[in-house]
Formats: sequence, C-alpha cells, structure tokens
Amino acid sequence: MAVGLHDFPRIPEIKGVRIGVAEAGIKKPNKKDVVIFELCEGASVAGVFTKNAFCAAPVRICQQNLTTTASRYLLINTGNANAGTGKSGITTALATCESLASKVGVDAAAILPFSTGVIGEPLPVDKIIAAIPAALDNLSADNWHSAGIGIMTTDTLPKGSVRSFDFEGRTYTIAGISKGAGMIRPNMATMLGYVCSDIAMEVDLLQQILKDVVNQSFNRITIDSDTSTNDSCIAVATGMAGNDKVTSMEDPLAQAFIATFTEVMQELAHAIVRDGEGATKFVTVEVAGAIEQGDATKVAFEIAHSPLVKTALFASDPNWGRILAVVGRAGVDNLDVDRVQLHINGFEIARDGGRSPDYLEEHGKQAMAPQEIHIVVDLGMGQATDTVWTTDFSHEYVTINAEYRT
Repeated sequence: MAVGLHDFPRIPEIKGVRIGVAEAGIKKPNKKDVVIFELCEGASVAGVFTKNAFCAAPVRICQQNLTTTASRYLLINTGNANAGTGKSGITTALATCESLASKVGVDAAAILPFSTGVIGEPLPVDKIIAAIPAALDNLSADNWHSAGIGIMTTDTLPKGSVRSFDFEGRTYTIAGISKGAGMIRPNMATMLGYVCSDIAMEVDLLQQILKDVVNQSFNRITIDSDTSTNDSCIAVATGMAGNDKVTSMEDPLAQAFIATFTEVMQELAHAIVRDGEGATKFVTVEVAGAIEQGDATKVAFEIAHSPLVKTALFASDPNWGRILAVVGRAGVDNLDVDRVQLHINGFEIARDGGRSPDYLEEHGKQAMAPQEIHIVVDLGMGQATDTVWTTDFSHEYVTINAEYRT
C-alpha cells in the first residue's frame, strides 16, 4: 500500500509540452504502456542516467542523442526494459525512434527513447511502432495524469508534482512525473522521471542544476539497494515563459528556479518511497555529527539498506540494537561508539553508546508504531549531516518480486 501518498495533482499546461498516451499490449492487455512527450522547438533538454554497466539500450541512445541533436520527442514504453538484450536491443530501440521520427518529420536523433520493465526480454518493437500513431493522435497539454499512469510498472499509483513561483512580474511553472517502486537505489536518478518548466534556460546550466538537485532527491532514496539498468531523469526548459535565457547559476532567477525545482524533485522522489513495493512505513534516516558528509551518507544508506532494520520497522519492533550494529559496521574511521546517540520519532533511545537512562520499552513501541518513522543518529564527531529516505520490508515485497514475471 502507498504510505501517505497524496492524490495526483492538477497539473496546468506547461507551454511547449504536449503528451500522448496509448495502449500497445506490451506486457498486459488494456494498459497504457506507451507515452510520447512532444517538446517545442528550441527547448533545452538535460538528462542524467544510471551508472549500471548493464544499462539498457535506450539509455545508451539517449546519452548519445543528447550530445548531438536538439531533442524534440520523448518515447517511453513500459513492460519491457530492453536491457541485457545486446546489440539487437540497440537495433530495436533505434527502430522505434526512426518510426516516430518519420511520422513527425524530425531526425531520429531528436528522439529520446526510454524503456522500463522486465530485463533480458527482446523489445516487442512491432507493438510499440503500431501504438505510435494512437499516441500522437492523443497529444494534449492536459495529459499529465494519463502519462503518470502510462509509465507505471509495479507502482500502485501515478506520481506527480507541480509548483509555481513568481519572479519580477512573471510566473514560472515546474511540473513532473516519476515512476518506481522496486529496484530502487538510484545511482544518478530514479527509475523514470520527467520534469518540465516553461522557463528559458541555457542547456549546460540546466544540466548542472539537474545533476545537483538529483543528488538531493533521487540519489537519496532507496527501497532495496538495487540500482536499475534503466534509471533516467529528464529536465526540460521550454522557454515559453518569455524571460531572457538564464545562463548563470548566480542569476537570482536561477536561484529561485533551483529552490522550486528541488521541491518538485524531492516530492517525486519521496512519492517513489511512499509507494515502495510492499511498503507500510515511510522512513527518514538522518545522520548528523560526521566529520565529512560522505561518512554521514554512508551510515544513512547502510541503515536504510539493512534487511534486519527494515524487517524490524515492518513489525514495529523496537529492536534498536540493530541500528547501532549497522552504525558500527558502516566503516567510519575513528568512530567512538561512546559518543553515538540515537533518536527515533523524538524519543531518545541510546546515548553515550548504550541504552538511554530514560528509555523504556514502551517508548520504543511508541516510536516504531507510526507509518512515518524518523531515525536520527548523531555520531558525535563533527558538523556534517545527510538524510536518505527508505521503506520497511514486508511479506508483500517478497511476494511482488517472487512473482514479478508471472
């Protein structure tokens, strides 16, 4: 079940973006599984992608196309990852790009393809090509919700976010969708994420902002510590708001954009955690008191990845010693366990490396019972901090992944 996931927001028109959705029957009948984004001419497009060496064929094509040609269309399919498919995967992905390009009158390199689903299966290219005309006929500025559904795999709900901000008499809007519920420990982004704005921004600056904000959002979530072969996150700036193109990070408009963009990206990232496969808890893991941020990040992810911690969270079992054990094995140089403190949902659980004198078992039960859990570990070494977001592990998580192909 989704943990505190809000209803899909009403997303207004982002000028310069239209979206079409169709049913190709890739994995299941009567399911929206092909999505096309049409981007206006002159839009700036940036992307970050998985660092998995077995990255999918569409990821390789996207990385290449972004460096050579102005992107005009995004072509997305679910139900098949087109990963682990060798050279034939490149051939089939290119065939879908060429088919779309021929129908809209652009170069095939102006198409960015994306796939998600089962790894190792040949891409059903004929089904995707057959669905492209229907998706083009469906192009609309008001299709964000349908697109959110169209990119889902094991997600239980579509995920969207929208924010607007005012700057010097103009209103700018940022909107996006994401998908992901399992195989989530992004090593750059999320499973799939698409965020568009009407701001005018130079593409290299947009690329840098995307990379920085991904590290504060999608790169700080984990469900199961598995980095997907298909992780892709795209940012689009259409330029339709009418501002002079932003070219510098120091521009006050850039700073205003970054603040709102971060809110959108973090909401999309949190939505993935809230809809994690089998999740019953949304867990914030905050590590403070590190000498370097890298140590805080390392400890936070070790806690978030621990099956013993995650199963205790599912059971609402205050077996907090498991957390201390993870901190101790995380590999922090010169860690003094006698300075470590642990709080869960405001209750002081451990202090000076052991049980807090004020701790009662009832406190632990109260701390672990809610759907929203906030774990705070203070290493007592310095001022560096970091935060990651994760879920518990439930029986349903095992069932979903044991039966994923059936």
